[in-house]
Amino acid sequence: MPWLDAARTLRERFRDDHLGLTASSLTFTTTIALVPIITVALAVFTAFPMFAKFQDVLQKWLIQSLVPDNIARQVLGYLTQFSGKASKLGVAGVAVLLGTALALIFTIDRTLNNIWRVRKPRPFAQRVLIYWAAITLGPLLLGVSLTITSYVLSASKGVVGAMPGGVALLLDILQFLLVGAGMAAMFRYVPNTHVRWGHAWIGGLFVSAGMEVAKKVLALYLSKVPTYSVVYGAFATVPILLIWIYVAWVIVLLGAALTAYIPSLLAGVPRRRSVLGWQFHLALEVLQQLDAVRQQANKGLTHSQLCAQLRVDALRLEPVLEALTALDWIGQLVDSTQEGEDARFILLTDPQTTLLEPLMQKLLLPPSETTEKLWKTGHWPKNTLREVL
Repeated sequence: MPWLDAARTLRERFRDDHLGLTASSLTFTTTIALVPIITVALAVFTAFPMFAKFQDVLQKWLIQSLVPDNIARQVLGYLTQFSGKASKLGVAGVAVLLGTALALIFTIDRTLNNIWRVRKPRPFAQRVLIYWAAITLGPLLLGVSLTITSYVLSASKGVVGAMPGGVALLLDILQFLLVGAGMAAMFRYVPNTHVRWGHAWIGGLFVSAGMEVAKKVLALYLSKVPTYSVVYGAFATVPILLIWIYVAWVIVLLGAALTAYIPSLLAGVPRRRSVLGWQFHLALEVLQQLDAVRQQANKGLTHSQLCAQLRVDALRLEPVLEALTALDWIGQLVDSTQEGEDARFILLTDPQTTLLEPLMQKLLLPPSETTEKLWKTGHWPKNTLREVL
């Protein structure tokens, strides 16, 4: 893994994809949906009294592993109190709570699909079924695994007494891997595209490590600089929790961006600086490549071949190919005799007679009242594609 290139790519993606603004939006949605999601999860445990112990173990582990120690106890008390009151709501109130919980899930789904440049999400009914199962069954399975772990540790008191440091380290590693596994599963299954498990695990472990570092840094800051406690008093837990949720989402989104760009990073595709009009520039390069091979036997290039020849990663090339396909300038040719191979993109339009204007309007200068005179008096829109190529 070229970590220097990965760091530069993450910085560019954070800026270009507005991940900071997205993290702010997710922070607000998470704050609103936190109690409904926990209420739904607790309802599963309430329906089955045999799982009451799982509920206690799961609550404590989630708070201790995902929230800094300074505010963990207060957050657990607040969430338990709010969830208890939410269970007394009527049908309309419960419907609103469920809608809020699903709103957060759909926001995460849309955000991750945008990072992977997925243009066609899963059908709505399928998404509701998958995420509802995750909300209800996920906490139950996690609670069972954590309860079994705690039972094994309590049953082996001699081992715990002999090497407490080693057991504590083992629990820390288990917690680290559980968070990483959860993030890896999200990166693997949420985007409506194929993500390799190895890539998803790299992103998941990156998030887990980032969470641990962020918790330590935030805890150190709060212990050395008690600004929030002095200013807000007993209310200090709320702004600290909001800051932590925002930081956590920034780390998760950076992990998603890293996972999405791992194929290009491992392939050694050099980064191309994004400048004004770069998509229009890239579209012309695609047309040049396809025009050069149109007289050959294959008459086209695959997606991976275009990435290699243009020295650009797949996620940046995807929207350009979609724009050219929407103009009916290029198309995909699938060879039924060669299973498993990528479809080839071929040039459909005649560069000699095709005007450049539609491509300029789509990727460079959309027509508007402000640019109307420019489009009428300028001669450059009348250039043909052949003159430009």
